[in-house]
Amino acid sequence: MNHDEDSSITNTFNVGDILEGVPHGIALLDCGLRIVAMNRFLEGLTGFSSSDARGIYGGSIFRSNLGDRGQVFLKVLDTGEAVSIEGDIINRDRRKVAIQFTISPLRNQVEQIVGLIVVLEDISAFNSVMNTSLFHEHSTTGILGHSLKMQEVFELMPLMARTDASILITGETGTGKDLIAEAIHKASKRGRHPFIKINCGALPETLLESELFGHVRGSFTGAIKDKPGMFKLAQDGTIFLTEIGDMPLPLQVKLLSFLDDREFYPIGGDKKIQVDVRIIAATHRSLRDQVEQGNFREDLFYRLNVLHMHLPPLRERDGDIRFLLDHFLRELSARLNKKISGFTIRSLEQLTAYSYPGNIRELRNIVEYCANICQDDRIRSEHLPKYLLSTPLPPAKEGQDEQAAKTERSVINGSDPSRIGKDWMSFEKEMVINALIKTHGNRSKAAKELGWGRTTLWRKLNIHGLV
Repeated sequence: MNHDEDSSITNTFNVGDILEGVPHGIALLDCGLRIVAMNRFLEGLTGFSSSDARGIYGGSIFRSNLGDRGQVFLKVLDTGEAVSIEGDIINRDRRKVAIQFTISPLRNQVEQIVGLIVVLEDISAFNSVMNTSLFHEHSTTGILGHSLKMQEVFELMPLMARTDASILITGETGTGKDLIAEAIHKASKRGRHPFIKINCGALPETLLESELFGHVRGSFTGAIKDKPGMFKLAQDGTIFLTEIGDMPLPLQVKLLSFLDDREFYPIGGDKKIQVDVRIIAATHRSLRDQVEQGNFREDLFYRLNVLHMHLPPLRERDGDIRFLLDHFLRELSARLNKKISGFTIRSLEQLTAYSYPGNIRELRNIVEYCANICQDDRIRSEHLPKYLLSTPLPPAKEGQDEQAAKTERSVINGSDPSRIGKDWMSFEKEMVINALIKTHGNRSKAAKELGWGRTTLWRKLNIHGLV
C-alpha cells in the first residue's frame, strides 16, 4: 500500500471515531481499492476484523456481485460522482447478505480524489418483506399501495421484523392485518418456523383455551387423548391472535401469565410447558375503549402494545383505489382467461367515488364480480354491482395539491386521453422518470418532487426496473 496515500486519508481526523459513529458498515478504500479502515458494523457484516482487512483488496473482503474487477468503484474514482446501487456480499460464513451500496469519492483539502468511502447497508430484512406476496406485482393478497400512509406501513415492517417484541396491529375489517402479520413473521428470524393464526372470536371459551394451550387426556368429556395446543406447535415461530378484543376475560388472564413467564399449564395438566413464541395480535376494535368498558384487561393491553401498527382504511389511502382496481383486474382477467383492458371513464367514476367500508377485501370482490359479468373488452357501468351506481361523486379533497387534483380530475373526466387505459403502475413509472429528468437524475430532489422519502424512491426504482 502507498503509505502517503493511506496517511492522506487518515491523518486529518480520528477516523476510527468517525466510522464508529455511522450505524452501517463503512469502509475507506485507497485509489488501489485496498482497505484503509473499516468500522465494527462492517466487521460484523463480513466476518473480517479491521486488522485482517487492512491493506487487502476490498473485493476480497466484500465479495460482492458488483464485479470482480471493481468496475463500479473504479467508475466513481474516474468520474468523481457518487453512486447508490443494490447488490449483495458473501460473508466469511458463506452467507449471502443483501446490501445497498453507497460509494462516494473521498477528497483531500485540495479537492483531489484520494480514495473512496463505501457504506454498506444491510437490507436483507427489508428484501425479505419485499419478496413476500405483499409487495409482488402479481400478488393475490392486495396489500399494495403507493399512498403516503401505506409507504409508512411498508417502511415500518422491516423494523418490526428485526425485533422479537409483541406487536398489536389495528385497523378496520378488510385492511389486511393478517397478511401484514405473516409478512413480518416471514421476514424475521422466526420465518422458517410456524406461523399459526387463531381467531379469538370464532370459538367458545373452553374450545379456544384448548386450541391455544392444549389439554391432557381425561381433562373434560371427549378428551380421549392428549392434545398439544397451538402455542406448543408454534415453538420458535409466531402466534397470530386475530380479533384479540373478543378474547374472554378468563383467557386474557392466562395469556397475560404466559407473556410474563413464557410457560403455561394445558387444561387438566399439572406440568408447565415452556415455549418460545412471538405474539402478534390484531383487532378492528379500539382496545382502549374495551379497557374502559371493562371488557379487556389494561395490563394485557400494555403487554401486547409494545409495538403498534395501524393500517389505514382504503378511503384514506389517496390514489390507492385506482392502483388496486388495475391490479386486481389484471390478475382476475388472466385467471378467467379474458382480455379486459380496463375501465370506462363512467365506471371508473363510480368505483373511485365509493368509500369501500369493507376495504381491500370488498374492492377485490367488486372487481371479481365485474370481471365475471363483463363480456366486453372494458368494464362498463352495467357491469358494476347495482349499489355502486347510486354513489355520489366525492368533493375535492381538502388541502389536496392543486396540480395533483387537476391530474386526478383529468384522468377521471377523460380530458387527458393519452392516459386512458393505462394502469397505475405505468402512470407511476412515468411520474418517477419525469421527476428524475426534471432534477437531472438527483434522487434526493426527485424524491422531494414526488413527496416521497429517499427509501421510498429507491424502492420504486427497483419495482419499475429503473435502477
